[in-house]
Amino acid sequence: MIIKSAQVLVITPHPDDAEFGVAGTVPHWVSEGKDVVYVVCTTGDKGTSDTGISQKELIVMREREQQAAADMLGVREVVFLRYPDQGLEDTPGFRKDLVRVIRKYRPQTVVTADPYRRYIWHRDHRITGQVVLDAIFPFARDHLSYPDLLEDGLAPHKVEEVLFWGSEEPNCCFDISDTVELKLEALRCHSSQMNEIPSVEDLELRLKERYRSMAEGYAFEFGEAFHRVQILR
Repeated sequence: MIIKSAQVLVITPHPDDAEFGVAGTVPHWVSEGKDVVYVVCTTGDKGTSDTGISQKELIVMREREQQAAADMLGVREVVFLRYPDQGLEDTPGFRKDLVRVIRKYRPQTVVTADPYRRYIWHRDHRITGQVVLDAIFPFARDHLSYPDLLEDGLAPHKVEEVLFWGSEEPNCCFDISDTVELKLEALRCHSSQMNEIPSVEDLELRLKERYRSMAEGYAFEFGEAFHRVQILR
């Protein structure tokens, strides 16, 4: 197994979630010289109202769109786990897959969806966030959790911090005033999703208002807010 260390690992439930959640901050990390890797958990094969497209065609389309968005933002690599959309479960297999990528890429920071958002929240987002947390602590840390991964050369790894997008209790915010247009451009790469919205222009205006409200109280116009958890080493 080849170790491909990255300072930031973005673990996203579906294609396009990372662009909504963190695409304004990713270019700043890249400009600082940090390697950013995406891990996309599901194929997004349910994400359409177009009855004329097959799931197989949609999977190919959404992976192509995600790769284009990631390339635009400077993401080094995109890993597709290809679980079914709306089918994520808190299973040993899913957890082990996440432990495997955490040990392979050995990130300082992991970014994912907040599993504790109340009421209306896609189930895949809740499951992803929770299993990511479990994979980070204690499973990726403890050498006896998966002895077979040691045989593959994947030694234990301690993540330093987790950033959750979609949090109802954000405690940090990053300035995206100079990258908000790039973030919106990356979202446009997901044409299979954007084409289903009656007015992309209205959506972008609403998104700008959201990112402006996230930056309230800070000395910048637009921000991406997260709940940050530091992990004691």
